[in-house]
Amino acid sequence: MSKDRPAPDAPAPLFPLVDSHTHLDACGASDAASVTAIVDRAAAVGVERVVTVADDLAAAQFAVDAAHWDSRVYAAVAIHPTRANVLDDATRTEIERLARDPRVVAVGETGLDFYWPGKLDGCATVPEQTEGFRWHIDLAKRLGKTLMIHNREADQALLQVLREEGAPETVIFHCFSSDAEMARECVDAGYVLSFSGTVSFKNAKALREAAPLVPSDQLIVETDAPFLTPHPFRGAPNEPYCLPYTVRALAEIRGDDPDDLAKASTATAERVYGLRPVSG
Repeated sequence: MSKDRPAPDAPAPLFPLVDSHTHLDACGASDAASVTAIVDRAAAVGVERVVTVADDLAAAQFAVDAAHWDSRVYAAVAIHPTRANVLDDATRTEIERLARDPRVVAVGETGLDFYWPGKLDGCATVPEQTEGFRWHIDLAKRLGKTLMIHNREADQALLQVLREEGAPETVIFHCFSSDAEMARECVDAGYVLSFSGTVSFKNAKALREAAPLVPSDQLIVETDAPFLTPHPFRGAPNEPYCLPYTVRALAEIRGDDPDDLAKASTATAERVYGLRPVSG
């Protein structure tokens, strides 16, 4: 993401949509007013609800606050796999306390990331990530909440851990970026796949082949803002209001009507997160 590129213009509205995974704090939100401003921009183009997601303890605390500041915001809390080495007893206790909040609709993002170990200073090792992932799986099951997975270059290892631990009732693969074979395995297991702006990238051949294989009742959409801004704005700052660009690109790849895909993905998001209708 480059700060030198201007933010994309607002897309043509597409109703209704749910941004199933965003990071409002990383988008610049720091208080109730800035959260509302971001969500207002999104709502103006049909993105009426967002799930803001944590990757560390401070972000988890912020996500829960944001979900209480604005009724259109929901939270997901966890420690990101690359930071799993901070999961001491005190951190686990606080994540569990936050996860019990009624505004928290998922435990995430957790999972495995085989890309960063050895490249990123302080990155959790694979054994540390695996231990943290197992703990988050158990937490989701104990609380009866959806599990939101981060997966980077760890397809089979992730599926193996889920088989060994026993997956929660609902599992979401956030920012699904794998190939058709992995998509089929996830669909057969009953998992939900969330598509981001990466599906619009012309060089994402394997992902674009996988996208049509996912039934609409196992498909949701996300921005992962401020990252992964969809084509043709790749590298520009992303925000929840950009979601219609991704949905239209995904609809074209799948041969769907964009309005139908918007409605279907929203219905799935409402089911897997237990979202309430927008008030007012």
